[in-house]
Amino acid sequence: MTGVESAAAPGRPRGGAQRRPPGPSRAGTPVLLARMASDRLTVMTRAAATYGDAVRLPLGPKTLYFFNHPDHVRRVLTDNSANYHKGIGLVHARRALGNGLLTSEGELWRSQRKVIQPVFQARRVSRQAGAIGEEAVLLAERLRLSAGAGPVDIRQEMTGLTLGVLGRSLLDADLGAYESIGEAFEVVQDQAIFEMMSLSSVPSWVPLPLQLRFRKARAELDRIVAALADERRRHPAADGTRDDVLSRLIDATADERDPAVRQDRMRDELITLLLAGHDTTASTLSWTLYLLDRHPEVGERVRAEVDEVLGDRLPAFEDIHRLTYTSMVLQEVMRLYPAVWLLPRKALAEDEIGGYRVPAGADVVLCPYTLHRHPDFWEDPDRFDPDRFAKGRSAGRHRYSYVPFGAGPRVCVGSSLGMLEATVVLAVLLRRLRLSVLPGHRVRAEPMLTLRVKGGLPMIVEPRN
Repeated sequence: MTGVESAAAPGRPRGGAQRRPPGPSRAGTPVLLARMASDRLTVMTRAAATYGDAVRLPLGPKTLYFFNHPDHVRRVLTDNSANYHKGIGLVHARRALGNGLLTSEGELWRSQRKVIQPVFQARRVSRQAGAIGEEAVLLAERLRLSAGAGPVDIRQEMTGLTLGVLGRSLLDADLGAYESIGEAFEVVQDQAIFEMMSLSSVPSWVPLPLQLRFRKARAELDRIVAALADERRRHPAADGTRDDVLSRLIDATADERDPAVRQDRMRDELITLLLAGHDTTASTLSWTLYLLDRHPEVGERVRAEVDEVLGDRLPAFEDIHRLTYTSMVLQEVMRLYPAVWLLPRKALAEDEIGGYRVPAGADVVLCPYTLHRHPDFWEDPDRFDPDRFAKGRSAGRHRYSYVPFGAGPRVCVGSSLGMLEATVVLAVLLRRLRLSVLPGHRVRAEPMLTLRVKGGLPMIVEPRN
């Protein structure tokens, strides 16, 4: 690939070469920067396929140290995680996302995590199955009414569903009352990607159309956060036992004297949780429905399992462990299309990863999308095969060859809720409907903050007899 070069990667020596730092670029950086802006997945995939597990990628004034071996992932995310803070991309996206749990570091991150961690404890998560099922039934009925009326954008429907679920499960609030919230999140995510790719080099005051839309969306999200907080303060739980993210954030910021600072903290936390929480699950469900349409035999196996386990009733938390094949399907979807497709880090001090020297201040990137398709760890890696997650099949598989929720101290705090939500929603939809991609529509991946289906996912709805 023009613009990159690498030494022989661990496990894939070329000509007996000694391990050394990933090799220097030999081509102009503007070419690669343009490719990263337009086709990030292809750049990462070709770099891994052509140069192996350790590659140095020039990106404008930056150089990315791209590592793609499970041992490398373990080093960065777990064994020496204290040396790696959030890196290129997320740091630059902070101007759009604020200083929430996704972008914060150090003591601030620890205090934020401490505030919300109890909301994601297993006992509390288990109680959300009913609410998720109810939201999924409402969606299924809306979709059923659209049968015969043309295609429905399933990605948009999944986004609305997951926002509704998060409103009930995390905030104890009805986000459906705020019709603009979904569109506002789309604009914020677009701005975050713009900041990442431009390395925040464009001043925020430049009146580009995207930045003007972002200012409007940010103001709208500020309004929504303030309204949610004001409503909660006016109507707290009578017995003081309300234990959701919104109540916890209100309590955590109560001692902040400056109302503007308090509002900023609330906004940053809620925007981060809602954006990361709803978009990841919405993307996973969208990719799942696409792949089940491409592989109808897999869809029929899921339906047979759902019929056997649930019959006509809604899923309860206790049913999740009995929906084993459904879970395998979701795991395989997250292997091929991990919602969090890129994990950027910055090395605080010099380190060695897999025999390669990484200088202090280096921008290190891990890519679950390419890692999950690594031919040394996955047989026929591009094939959709849920049975690879069957009991006993994972014996001997490297623990860090599969990291859909990250790993180490910053593993996704909402992974259990996300898996519960995806399983319940998929079971409810497949029990009631058949969904097929609009004939002729080309489905493509769009690597934003999450790995989305580009341009939506138009599907034909048919009721299931």
